[in-house]
Amino acid sequence: MGCATRLTLEPLRVDHASEMLEVLGDPALYEFTGGRPPTLEELTARYALQVTGTSPDGAEEWRNWIVRSAATAEAIGYVQATIRRTERSADLAWVIGTRWWGCGYATEAASAMAGLLRADDIAHFTAHISPGHGASERVARKVGLHPTIERVDGEVVYTSCVVGTPGHAQKGSNNAPGARQGSSGP
Repeated sequence: MGCATRLTLEPLRVDHASEMLEVLGDPALYEFTGGRPPTLEELTARYALQVTGTSPDGAEEWRNWIVRSAATAEAIGYVQATIRRTERSADLAWVIGTRWWGCGYATEAASAMAGLLRADDIAHFTAHISPGHGASERVARKVGLHPTIERVDGEVVYTSCVVGTPGHAQKGSNNAPGARQGSSGP
């Protein structure tokens, strides 16, 4: 389990689906990422696939954590990393429920996740962020990522590599089922 100052990161389990329904239930959460709040059945199926930890072709490792308040143990969001095994690099994603926006939790959770990944010798990170999503752009910068000229599915690729070099970030977004890159909310 990873710890941040005010938060804990708990490895994802399928039974987290029921408590995450409220966190993911506000339609405002999907303003930049698209989609809609999941049903319990959809979230349970998504988590069942994610907890396998590996893409069907074996090329990617999936790591997912529920973000909890250290004070109350309440689930407030999630973070996830899709690790490209051959490159030892990771696409990062973060989602914090709307009730907790503006408190710095997304930055703290994403930073804690990056620390856990660095401890496993994964040091190159990317995130895919919808243009104009200021909150996620700020989180990405605070985690050490910088915008590039590359776009994937209309989203700006942020990377820990040198900015502006075409092809320096792997094409393709976080492929973990249900991944929503850099979605922290305002």
